[in-house]
Amino acid sequence: MATSPFNSALETGLRALTVLTATYPVRADLQRLMAYDYLLVHSADAGGPDSLHPGVPQRNGELLVRHAIVQNGLFLLLSRNLIERLATENGIEYCAGDSAQPFLDQLGSPYVQALRERADWIATTFGDMSNDDLRAFVRTRFAEWTTEFHFPDAMGAEQ
Repeated sequence: MATSPFNSALETGLRALTVLTATYPVRADLQRLMAYDYLLVHSADAGGPDSLHPGVPQRNGELLVRHAIVQNGLFLLLSRNLIERLATENGIEYCAGDSAQPFLDQLGSPYVQALRERADWIATTFGDMSNDDLRAFVRTRFAEWTTEFHFPDAMGAEQ
């Protein structure tokens, strides 16, 4: 059985790499990267550019399954020295490595260009927000998820 490249460690890692490159030198923890990943894929849900993935019903549960796929994507990027993992006073945080930008510059597909445009939107819109402010934005914008899916627990507490 063939493995789908969609929402794989490869695709999720590429999405994380575009965001970490767009927000460089700012670091992000796993919880923030999970939120960024959702916002990157479903940007129209947050008033941004057209979403990369179709607006399918029940996509609100996606945030609950992002932990593992985003983490696997980060491990892939770490294994290729494209990102750095740092132990900080806030816990484990990630940032783009020295080869991240040159690597992305070599990828010219329309999908990668769309990822980069949305990553730039995320950096501009959410990059200066604290983790608490980003959580508050998500809670406010997607309030209906809080009751049904206990979304604040999925975002985690700031470390």
